[in-house]
Amino acid sequence: MVNPDSSDETPPKLDVRNDERTTDQCHVNTVKLLEYKGVLWTCGLREVCLAALWLPLGALIFCYVTASIFQADDIHETHCRVYNVVPSISAITGISPQRYVWRICIAFHLGPRLLIGSLYYNYHKQRTAHIIDQKARILATKLGEACYWLNLVELFALTGVTYVSNRENYYVHEKIFIIFMITALVHMLCRARVGCAGAACVPAVRTNRLVWILFYVAIAATAGLVVHFLRHRLLCRPLAFTWFSVCEYILATANMAFHAIVVRDLPLHQLQVVSPHSKAE
Repeated sequence: MVNPDSSDETPPKLDVRNDERTTDQCHVNTVKLLEYKGVLWTCGLREVCLAALWLPLGALIFCYVTASIFQADDIHETHCRVYNVVPSISAITGISPQRYVWRICIAFHLGPRLLIGSLYYNYHKQRTAHIIDQKARILATKLGEACYWLNLVELFALTGVTYVSNRENYYVHEKIFIIFMITALVHMLCRARVGCAGAACVPAVRTNRLVWILFYVAIAATAGLVVHFLRHRLLCRPLAFTWFSVCEYILATANMAFHAIVVRDLPLHQLQVVSPHSKAE
């Protein structure tokens, strides 16, 4: 017999929202957090340093060629109004639009230059640690530290010369350029000295002879630059500013080569971005 009071029991209604939340939570809990370990990016130090060299060199060539073709009258004008053939670096990088190209390239090459200074500091520090003689080791340590700080001052002076053109503020530009020349020469001298310090205990840096050659070239170019600048400024001699500009280009080339020889000192080194391994729980 069928009980009239009994009725078909219907299944209880499930809370759809709660069921969806539970499902979502299950999915969230099952997602595995990925840990990116190991080397994520690698680049040769040689490529970075060569890029840092070619940025200002390529910008300098671009500024010289375009300014000589399209703005010859502006770049050859001097305060003495005498005959001039070769414009100065300040002249070709101080006009528009060349100055924007020059400033952009100098800005992008600042990072690698700071990196190179830090690399050489550690490079000389490791070499100095093997010097047995205490006096030679102390001298090499001080020279290595001097190279680091001189590189910073030189780099800041180059930035100042770049962004304060001679057309905007000649006197400030001139003073910063003098600071750049002095620090660049002293930096070369300290690098050459630290490279041969303690040669009786450890071998000299293999590019040390090249550093000395570049230093002597820079000294000769600086002497010629000063002499012809005075001839131009005080005596207004024809072509004096041309010879000044030639010496300036030689000095700039020697400075670029000096900072590029890191590719011979550290030819196989690499820059890497590495994710640290998490500690095992």
